[in-house]
Amino acid sequence: VPLKLLKRMRQILVEVPQEIHNYTATPLTPPPIQNTNSLDGRVETIPAAQPPFRRWVDLYGEEICKVNTHKTAKKQTNSPATLNYTMESQRKPVEVMKPFNNIHGSGFVRESLRGIPPAPGTVGLHNLGNSCYMNSILQCINHIKPITQYFLKGEYLKEVNKNNPLGTGGRIATAYSSFLSDIWTGEFSILAPRLLKQTVSCFAPQFNNNYQHDSQEFCQYLMDGLHEDLNRVKTKPYVEQMEANGMEDSQAAMESWKKHLLRHDSIFVDHTQGMHRSHLTCPSCGKESIKFDVYSSISLPLVPAKNRPSIPLKDCLDQFAAGEQLDEHNAWYCSSCKKHVCALKLITLWNTPDVLVLHLKRFTFEKCPTVDGRLIRRKIEEKVDFPIDRLDLSSYVLGPKDPEAPPIYKLFGVSEHTGTTANSGHYTATVRNSEDGNWYRHNDSAVGTTSGDAAMTGGAYLLFYQRTKGSVRWAGMEKQILLEEQRKRDGGGLNGSMGAAVEDADGFREVTKKKKKKKPFS
Repeated sequence: VPLKLLKRMRQILVEVPQEIHNYTATPLTPPPIQNTNSLDGRVETIPAAQPPFRRWVDLYGEEICKVNTHKTAKKQTNSPATLNYTMESQRKPVEVMKPFNNIHGSGFVRESLRGIPPAPGTVGLHNLGNSCYMNSILQCINHIKPITQYFLKGEYLKEVNKNNPLGTGGRIATAYSSFLSDIWTGEFSILAPRLLKQTVSCFAPQFNNNYQHDSQEFCQYLMDGLHEDLNRVKTKPYVEQMEANGMEDSQAAMESWKKHLLRHDSIFVDHTQGMHRSHLTCPSCGKESIKFDVYSSISLPLVPAKNRPSIPLKDCLDQFAAGEQLDEHNAWYCSSCKKHVCALKLITLWNTPDVLVLHLKRFTFEKCPTVDGRLIRRKIEEKVDFPIDRLDLSSYVLGPKDPEAPPIYKLFGVSEHTGTTANSGHYTATVRNSEDGNWYRHNDSAVGTTSGDAAMTGGAYLLFYQRTKGSVRWAGMEKQILLEEQRKRDGGGLNGSMGAAVEDADGFREVTKKKKKKKPFS
């Protein structure tokens, strides 16, 4: 219902029926305000603030016209779509509201819209100015169920670490909690995640602009920031990195994880971090270095092959497990040779967390064939064929595997990219709803139903997987630590016991010799 057009060329004040329906208070129109400070001295009548269901909208937008009036039907495709925002060169953008920091939201400011979402937790997100990289990641991590419930139930409040120098004083955690509350109220069809964007930008200046960014970099920063804000360790001790030095792998992994827990312990450590075994070998003298490092995502190389329509994810995992030789830019210092060498590096997964993020390395740097010393950034556009409902990593995991929570995963989110570089183009997301199990396609504020197979395009960039059966804390290390403590109480060590024999994962028992009593000196 159009109300007024107060000298505005492209906008009109309207009542939105759906918002009136959701508005609980009695709708009263406040009296206008008399302004006597006009330049010509005349008394000017200024309309007062309107209730939430009255707002200015674009005169030529879909909100006051019949649906699809300004759109033409297009053939549906499975490839990620790209939005092109254009404006007539002769017209200046109408400023609906002042931008908060003179950077974000300049021009047309998009606000949250009340309405019924397609499904619980499935809400469109406004693009705040090339913020599709952020929207794509938020849609994916929103459906990490244990973490989302942790925020919605308010459990995070008792673990906010305001004094962590590596955190934000709990500000990012608070902003993310507010974002999740709005997503899951069921009252919004579209949200403008402005508070979260501004809070992140305050502590990560690289995102304090309207440029496009790499969604993988934003995902890494956001999850690290939330982890530090919720770190249960209040005082971090200095911890030196440990090398195996001839230790058994199981013992070295255990000690490395314990050192990690001295500085890092949060719900993100519980569910999203695992360990891998890093093995370096000097090509000159053969010196070895074995360490166990913590990871929150796995970067997989893509090796396209001719005469093949797609790249199987298994080939990416095999290439990751095959190892590589370091180049001169990543040379390793060999203490025996007393120099940096291009070592042979082999990384093997020791265990995997409940939530596994796979990063497909689509963006590479290659030497220019015509100009010496110049690097060319290239994107690998080949489609990757990845499992939707069953990704079995059993053959890639070196450490103990829990039969009650095996390393078998199902896909629940894909961050997709179209364009030539990670810092340009457009990001979308295909997400499996954690409540109804259906798949939805998120293109900023536009949301529609789809299938998991639709995400298998040349734009699939980040894959989010969740364990299908059971749940283990610390990627299974908690159970291993408890087992070790039990063995120590029984009088044995990690590899055996003096009392009752302990079975390993395969059902075998280690036979140990009894120690002979030393005869007393006479």
